Amino acid sequence: MIRKDRSVPWILVLLPVSAFILALFLGRYGIHILDTVRVLLGLDGPSDVFRALILRVRLPRVLAAACVGANLAVVGAAFQGLFRNPLVDSRILGVSSGAAFGAALALLFTSQGMIVQTSAFIFALVAIALVMLVGVRFGSSTLVLVIGGILVGALFNSLLGLIKYVADPLSTLPAITYWLLGSLNATQWSDLPPLLTITGVGLPFFALLRWRLNLLTVSDTEAMAMGIRVRLIRTVIVAVGTLLVAASVALAGTIGWIGLVIPHVARVWVGPDYGRLIPASAALGAATLILLDTLARTAMPSEIPLGVLTGLIGVPAFFILFLRFLRTRGEAQ
Repeated sequence: MIRKDRSVPWILVLLPVSAFILALFLGRYGIHILDTVRVLLGLDGPSDVFRALILRVRLPRVLAAACVGANLAVVGAAFQGLFRNPLVDSRILGVSSGAAFGAALALLFTSQGMIVQTSAFIFALVAIALVMLVGVRFGSSTLVLVIGGILVGALFNSLLGLIKYVADPLSTLPAITYWLLGSLNATQWSDLPPLLTITGVGLPFFALLRWRLNLLTVSDTEAMAMGIRVRLIRTVIVAVGTLLVAASVALAGTIGWIGLVIPHVARVWVGPDYGRLIPASAALGAATLILLDTLARTAMPSEIPLGVLTGLIGVPAFFILFLRFLRTRGEAQ
């Protein structure tokens, strides 16, 4: 049953805000919530150590988690409507596979974070460029794009396997494996400008296209009859979605399930209308990844990779949603 009461918008605002504040004062070194608020407001009180811990270590990491979670969830929601497939997520077009190959290739030669992120971002764009070339050659229908994404993803996964085979097993291979599992532990302020810029442009873009996304969920023929330039809109949505995913994966590594599960959770709350689904997915995605990242750095003495946590949480969550769908369909019949 879709929640339509007036409390839903407030809950969707309070969830990421609460998660944001919670993540700033929770950690290996606990900081009182009032001290955290004073630091954020620029007031005197907390020691310089706590101030540095919040502003230089935790704040950029929490901002990155919020952006990555929102990006993956919104792109997953948009792609599920665009491809008319509830099992599609932000990785369907091979972007994550391209980014993983780019990061692994860079790690063969250097461990410098900015170079690794840049290489991951570039090869994510190369992956989508190959998919779009397939679309240009054989038609940019949803089926062609999905098949192209599967083929490109398989290609880059094979190349990634080759890199792991030739990598130094004592130094480079563990670094590649750790990156592939996903993490935000090395995030610094210098890493954020590309992600914040692309997020600041991409998320409002999807919000502005909300009614077109609603129309694209029907057949291409019906959408064109209503005046939608289907091929152009589809290409633009894929391009902007790719930029959001590429920027996110380049910084955080491969993080699964957010783009698949969160849009379905948002639909339970606000329904299928993209006017409400886009902001709901962004809010829930941001809150979820902030909380998971906080759990990743506090649950054990050594940090848990984000990709491991998203899988452990995402699989049972998706199974519960699937059971709910089966029960709803059974009641409808």
